[in-house]
Amino acid sequence: MLTKFAVTNFKNFKETFVFELIANRYEFNAEAIENGIVKKAIIYGANGCGKSNLGFAIFELISHLTDKEFSHEVYNRNYLNAESKEKLTTFCFNFDFDGSKVEYRYSKKAIDHIVSEVLTINNKDVIVYNRGTPVKINLKGAESLNTDLTGSKLSALKYVRNNTVLDSRNKINKLFNTFFSFVDKMLFFRSLDETSYIGYEKGARSIIQDILKKGHLKEFEHFLNTAGIICQLTSIDINGQQDIAFNYGEKAIPFLDVASTGTRSLGLFYFWLQRLKASNEVSFVFIDEFDAFYHHNLSALIVNELKKLSCQVILTTHNTSIMSNELLRPDCYFIMKNNQIKPLHQLTDKELRSAHNIEKMYKASAFNV
Repeated sequence: MLTKFAVTNFKNFKETFVFELIANRYEFNAEAIENGIVKKAIIYGANGCGKSNLGFAIFELISHLTDKEFSHEVYNRNYLNAESKEKLTTFCFNFDFDGSKVEYRYSKKAIDHIVSEVLTINNKDVIVYNRGTPVKINLKGAESLNTDLTGSKLSALKYVRNNTVLDSRNKINKLFNTFFSFVDKMLFFRSLDETSYIGYEKGARSIIQDILKKGHLKEFEHFLNTAGIICQLTSIDINGQQDIAFNYGEKAIPFLDVASTGTRSLGLFYFWLQRLKASNEVSFVFIDEFDAFYHHNLSALIVNELKKLSCQVILTTHNTSIMSNELLRPDCYFIMKNNQIKPLHQLTDKELRSAHNIEKMYKASAFNV
């Protein structure tokens, strides 16, 4: 899992911004924590503070380590911080895989211009690359690999991965593969003015056709009814292709013709939820403004659904009704402000307990960023 992330000179992050996911010693809602790491987190912050950009920063590594879905258009806009005189942006990821530590650091001039990379496994540098010099590789089975990447824009880590078959019986090699498996299965998505995603898959997907193809129509109907949207669904033929429709007895109307914005957003969430529920399919998910179109009761239902997942989950929201010790705990709620992000328990001298109304405290400005 991701334990710490730092970024400098990327979009609105002029100075180094650090996000740590280390748990505190609370005994309630233990399912939100794993091995001392925050597994389920919710981020709050004012408009424009950088919540979305934090997601983009974490998923920047998808651009050069994988061939998964990636929006270069989003990243090319104001890639470097406009106020900074620095010519490089830097990223640092810290992971914990069953007690083993993996750190990945890199710097870029632009989205497609890597300047340096360092991969460290259990405090040992296994790949070190500075553009213009040979790659230093310390992995068993990669000894004969050509280390000259002159003229190539390829990531040194991706180059090693694509050109070696490393013996996974070697612990370092196994962790190298575990790291890549984690990155391959990362997913970012949101549903605001437009729906978009980063990582995990490649290419456009039809939510309607995916539900029908997988035979999930009745399950989708049940999901909507559980969420408070009382309806009956059916499939109809439109120009030779099956479509989902609301069943009104004598009449059936295509789903997308009459579904509200919130219902469409639920459809998108259901689409991804099926992948999130699949064992080992997703390692890490970041859902930006996850409940922008939801009633507050529905937001709580979604959080409870996400708590059941085995993957690490980070959400952003403005909805304080879900800032509750009944759902999560103070070390899982983060406040983002003034180029900082901290969990609630670090923002007050008061000892927070399960009985505290942390939403009321937050609205009363009890947490000082």
